[in-house]
Amino acid sequence: YWILFESTVSSSWISSASLMFCSAARRLFGTYQPAVARLDHIVLTVKNVTTSAQWYERVLGMQVVKFGPNNERIALQFGNNKINLHEHCNEFEPKAARPTPGSADFCLILASPTTLSAMQKHLQAMQVPIEQGPIQRTGAVGPIMSLYFRDPDHNLVEVSEPITPNNW
Repeated sequence: YWILFESTVSSSWISSASLMFCSAARRLFGTYQPAVARLDHIVLTVKNVTTSAQWYERVLGMQVVKFGPNNERIALQFGNNKINLHEHCNEFEPKAARPTPGSADFCLILASPTTLSAMQKHLQAMQVPIEQGPIQRTGAVGPIMSLYFRDPDHNLVEVSEPITPNNW
């Protein structure tokens, strides 16, 4: 019956009806609705953990931390966030299907009172070539101004500041 019904009604109406039906079914049957609060950490696969850790510490001011049962793992801590570093061909399990140095592209929001212009001067002083910016982009919660550059593994790093800081 449903298949016959679908074939006689427009597809946009069916999409709306399907969404309403699924929503009603969730309410009736208590279907689990996941809710993600925040990102805890990401993993970067790098050619050399020591080189990458030193670069992120020097260029972006991240704190290098050791963790694991024997402090054999290295992470970059900043605020309530962390980037775990895995050395290519020596990754910890479980790992991504194809861990590859240079495949990441991510955006970091500058901590106040750091400004984008101060970061631009710092990058120039550290001899880190800026690929693009300052340029306006759309961040997760509003408009941002960004600079783009690459880390030692050629991951694309974007650092940004909100255009309207009072709204963040």
